[in-house]
Amino acid sequence: MFKEILDNIKNLASFVLSPVWVQTFAMTFLGEWGDRSQIAIIAMAAGSDYWLVILGGLVGHGLCTGLAVLGGQFLATKISMRTVTLGGATAFFLFSLLYFYSAYYDLGA
Repeated sequence: MFKEILDNIKNLASFVLSPVWVQTFAMTFLGEWGDRSQIAIIAMAAGSDYWLVILGGLVGHGLCTGLAVLGGQFLATKISMRTVTLGGATAFFLFSLLYFYSAYYDLGA
């Protein structure tokens, strides 16, 4: 009985601490920490029932992430990973140029 419970705990730990899970968790957590959606959730929790804010945030983020995963899986069947990486890098580079442009001209106003 005890050995079976210990084996189940080991299986759960190997699943939760797998490299893919740890990398996905770290990227999502660090990517979301401090962005605008987090600031909005902080503001909502200050004026609303925080359990409902937690539930709404979990469901909303879960659906958004789920759609991203399914979309990524679909894209992987149609185009190469290299194309996805180059497309993402190009998009982020263009966003950075737009932000620099916006920051430069907004500071002058």
